Amino acid sequence: MSKFELKLPRMGESVAEATLTTWLKEVGDTIEMDDPVFEIATDKVDSEVPSEVEGILKEKLFDIDDIIKVGETVAIIEIEGGVNGAETVNKSTEVSKETVAAVAETISIAKEASSSPLQDYSDTERFYSPLVKNIAKEEGISIAILDTIEGTGKGGRVTKNDILAFIKNGKVSGSVVTPETKRTVVEPVSIADESKAVVTPIVANAKKPTNDQVSTMSPSGSDEVIEMSRMGKLIAKHMVDSVSTSAHVQSFIEVDVTNVVNWRMKMKDTFEKMEGEKLTFTPIFMEAVAKALKKYPMMNISVDGDKVIKKKNINIGMAAALPDGNLIVPVIKNADRLNLVGMAKVVNDLARRSRENGLKPDEIQEGTYTVTNVGTFGSVFGTPIINQPQVGILALGAIRKMPAVIETPEGDFIGIRSKMYISHSYDHRVVNGALGSMFAKAVADYLEAWDINREL
Repeated sequence: MSKFELKLPRMGESVAEATLTTWLKEVGDTIEMDDPVFEIATDKVDSEVPSEVEGILKEKLFDIDDIIKVGETVAIIEIEGGVNGAETVNKSTEVSKETVAAVAETISIAKEASSSPLQDYSDTERFYSPLVKNIAKEEGISIAILDTIEGTGKGGRVTKNDILAFIKNGKVSGSVVTPETKRTVVEPVSIADESKAVVTPIVANAKKPTNDQVSTMSPSGSDEVIEMSRMGKLIAKHMVDSVSTSAHVQSFIEVDVTNVVNWRMKMKDTFEKMEGEKLTFTPIFMEAVAKALKKYPMMNISVDGDKVIKKKNINIGMAAALPDGNLIVPVIKNADRLNLVGMAKVVNDLARRSRENGLKPDEIQEGTYTVTNVGTFGSVFGTPIINQPQVGILALGAIRKMPAVIETPEGDFIGIRSKMYISHSYDHRVVNGALGSMFAKAVADYLEAWDINREL
């Protein structure tokens, strides 16, 4: 008999440790290849860690809520025979791609422990991992429905992908969602029509607040108290920490993007036929930001105590909204090396997989500058908070048709132009007003000088 050390795998450049949240196997249990053995949580990933071998769990080296460093041995598995002639297998933390993918596939799923669960999942002989149970609770799936899902795991076990595919295919009907998940929302109306506001009941995936969660400020219980998800709490902490760390200053510039709008309108159908991709404004803006970072490299820095670290690579973070209302920032690596077609493909791919919770840990790491498109939601401009340890973030406002003074050799006249505001937040500890403003102006100049006859 030989011993196999199951270690905490590497989950990204900046992820050095994780919290053990659940043991899925007990000492003495038989473990099959790819069986999940335990669950871990980081500030970016909640996931199951599978076994790379078949055997029997002989020893647990950590308890629930313990902090584990990447590469530390978490469990000892006894296996038949030897592996590479060694009595104890010391696996490298550089585990197989399949294992890393298995760890990374549950990005951004917050495992909230409810004190008033929607369902009791103990009344079944079928095995479900805590991760699958939590997803079922969040989606209001009854045990009867859960038992009907065909599993693709070992022995027919329902995996995370199985239940997410079940949900995605629309098989969770209104009859599955329990009455406890109902809540009411107020349909948005204008101020002028405020008297016409209608309270409409809808079915949503929200937990019913327990008695101890109801605010003492509303004894009638008419208000809804919603517990923040683990990701929501982390985002809130990061935002407060950023404001406490950086001296935020903003510069605003109005940009005439008429040429960009007209060029995109002319090229979007051709682009989609040629590349099979939608041509949005985002890759154009990202190209402009990459050019500006190349011109002003002291915006592509980070702060470490009293030291400034000048980054070699230009990796632009692209803030994206998740279906649950939280945010994630996938990173366009080496953005300055991409042409517009390549930029569009990367942007579309990251945006799609962000919505599907399909990003890998490495794809949200190593950003050197961030861009957020507040115009998507109709905002004219915003004052975004810096994504630490970066020193700048650019907000893109909504594009609007506006009357503008147009200067020509024959004189000035009024015309209709497509315009937008860009808002640049920067860390005044290390970026002065001149640099912060010149950087924003460089982005604006690049967009305003867009060649209407440019080829793809």
